[in-house]
Amino acid sequence: MTTIAVLGNGRVGGNLATALTRAGHQVTAVDRAPGAAADAARTVRIVINATPGSGSLERLAALREEMHGKILIDVSNATVDGPDGLPVGLVYPGSSLGEQLQEALPGTHVVKTLNTMLFPVMTAPSTLTQTPTAFLSGDDPHAKHTVRDLLVDLGWHKEWITDLGGIQTARATEAAILFVPHVIRSSGFVPFAISIAR
Repeated sequence: MTTIAVLGNGRVGGNLATALTRAGHQVTAVDRAPGAAADAARTVRIVINATPGSGSLERLAALREEMHGKILIDVSNATVDGPDGLPVGLVYPGSSLGEQLQEALPGTHVVKTLNTMLFPVMTAPSTLTQTPTAFLSGDDPHAKHTVRDLLVDLGWHKEWITDLGGIQTARATEAAILFVPHVIRSSGFVPFAISIAR
């Protein structure tokens, strides 16, 4: 059993918190109450960032002391959204939220994952008709191994998980969010994921 705090209790955070609790982990879902994120981060081993990506850096940078030595799983994408609420650009072109978080939190092991799919797929990958891919980006091999084990607990087969390398590779997966509005407009809000076919 792992102690986990999920920051963000919307559709993404709620979905992850429920699934990880069902898998046997001790999960705290954190709302926006003052001090709640700091209190939770201080007492767990892993923090999952499921907050809106455009505000994640400021929110998490304020937790630098509490996050020291912890694993931060970042599943958010920092986007500039259009009038319909769908992404039209990236907040950090030429970089990524994952990289920005690692720079702001040097004592934290940031791992980027699960950000190349609609949120229902994160915890039910086998419901897709084709095999999806979950990508890992991060500088610490042990942290990535821990995150890989959590993904397996969420229903991801090990062969569906691809380690891309260091945290700088997160800029590639974050850019994939720009597919999303076009796919949704073409096919509707139907669960899908980016997949590497071999």
